[in-house]
Amino acid sequence: MTQQLPQIPSTEPELSGVRNFRDVGGLPTVDGRRVRYGRLFRSGHLAHATESDTAFLSTLALHTIFDFRNAADQKLEGPDVELPGVRNVNLPLTDPADGAQFWKMVREGDLDQLKSILADGKAAARMSASYRTIIKHRTAEHSRVLHALAEDSVPALMHCAAGKDRAGISIAVSLLAVGVEREAIEADYLKSNDPHRRYLVRRSDNSPAGMSPEVMELLSPLFDARAEYLAAAFETIEETWGTTERYLAEGLKIAPETRERLRERLVDEA
Repeated sequence: MTQQLPQIPSTEPELSGVRNFRDVGGLPTVDGRRVRYGRLFRSGHLAHATESDTAFLSTLALHTIFDFRNAADQKLEGPDVELPGVRNVNLPLTDPADGAQFWKMVREGDLDQLKSILADGKAAARMSASYRTIIKHRTAEHSRVLHALAEDSVPALMHCAAGKDRAGISIAVSLLAVGVEREAIEADYLKSNDPHRRYLVRRSDNSPAGMSPEVMELLSPLFDARAEYLAAAFETIEETWGTTERYLAEGLKIAPETRERLRERLVDEA
């Protein structure tokens, strides 16, 4: 009789050109199990991945990369690096024209212009509203992701631009579907605030005035991972569908057998 060795978590790398990368393995489920390591990863975009980053990503045996960026994001940052044998699925979670002028102002506006669109809680309110919109109106995309994970798409990596909002919501939905505790989902989400993970803010004016503390404070709510944003997503599930179970079954059309396949692929055996 051979003794089964405990599963050892993968060492988290410090990637040079990819921000916010991590394995969500190890997160606890409500029934006492844990998400398997090496099955579900998250990150910022892969457009600036270095050769060493690409070499590391190639060791993960990825089946699918889900890219939640829209066309405007891809034009700004570039396409993902190609990983041999990996399926790339682009599922934009925001409309290409949605907020285009807003984000142009974020990159190019002066202090007074930024105050007009971001000050007095407007930036944080915008972020919470965007989380609500994605949960309520992107059910088809999240249904497609969960069905793909249940069928054949694991190991998978999910990313957007910063790996914080669109990828953060999609990871949260995936983890809810396999019964991960909400507190654990939130704790993983907030890791995006770690200094080495944060999105590198790009502005047209990189001078001391353009990147002044006052400017950066105005921009901060846009690039923070805040518990209130994720809470807005969870509240929208409850306000719209009543329970997580109804959201998954009715909103995302996830049948019980599909959820069971998801658990088989993503969660350790009891």
